[in-house]
Amino acid sequence: MNNDETDEQSVASAAQPFYQLGPDKVMDAVESLGYLCDGRQFPLNSYENRVYQVGIEDGVPLIAKFYRPGRWSDEQILEEHQFSFELQDQELPVVAPIRDAEGRSLFEYENFRFALFPRKGGQGPELDNLDNLHLLGKLLGRMHAVGAVKPFVHRPVLNSQTFGHDAVATVSEFIPAELKLSYDSLVRDLLQAVDEVIAAAGPVAHIRVHGDCHAGNILWRDDNAHFVDLDDARMAPAVQDIWMLLSGSRDRQLAQLSEVVDGYDQFFEFQPRELKLVEALRSLRIIHHAAWLASRWEDPAFPMGFPWFNTVRYWSEHILELREQFAELSEPPLQVM
Repeated sequence: MNNDETDEQSVASAAQPFYQLGPDKVMDAVESLGYLCDGRQFPLNSYENRVYQVGIEDGVPLIAKFYRPGRWSDEQILEEHQFSFELQDQELPVVAPIRDAEGRSLFEYENFRFALFPRKGGQGPELDNLDNLHLLGKLLGRMHAVGAVKPFVHRPVLNSQTFGHDAVATVSEFIPAELKLSYDSLVRDLLQAVDEVIAAAGPVAHIRVHGDCHAGNILWRDDNAHFVDLDDARMAPAVQDIWMLLSGSRDRQLAQLSEVVDGYDQFFEFQPRELKLVEALRSLRIIHHAAWLASRWEDPAFPMGFPWFNTVRYWSEHILELREQFAELSEPPLQVM
């Protein structure tokens, strides 16, 4: 192999870190742990990592998750796994990785790090159902009671620097020229407002949280829920996992919040002053999501999965959404009824 070929492969690997992860390699990785695959394999909805349902001879299918190279360190992944095990030990419905006979949960096959999970069926919960929200509040209260026992050491903290200021630096390179001045001015004012809201809230406890607790990461079946995908677990205010369950008009969100908190308080004390952070956290998530798409745009899976991204229309709507968030930051925060 000559140097030019090596350089071309390095560029391809950087742009598409999963380009060598074909079906055969997925099965070879699973079988390296002693399983016998039956040839059935289905990719599941995941972009940051690659996740597959893999059929097993004389057994139920397993879920194989291959971690995006360069995103998390081994220590950070194992810290997420350990959090899952702690939650599972407290009989919380969390889908934790499978451990081998030696207690290992993170494995490597030909430079790909991966983990195996049991398959859990279900669908997204109906968050318009207040009874469902009451149950989810109970589960989050139990989860946060475990999360507050000790901090993450290796995983990051959710803050306005990484989710806001650093994210804007990434996004700014993608903004069309005709919108750049408007965007730069808006996010400067918006992040200043976010920082002021966070400062005004005073000292807020940061605990281990799910970090991405939306309906897509909750499986619902037979009136029971299972939390999946703790890949974004980090240190954050407890309300980070709560506000993502709320939607609709203000009155509707107040009713939803009341149900969540009523269940939550049975297991962990909710801090009402954290509600001041909701719109600031929502603003940071919107900015960070755009930056995530921008930072992954060279991965061919992203233009195929998000064809609407990086168009003038997308950025115009993104700016409008940020303007609405800027207005929301000046509104009174939600209150528990």
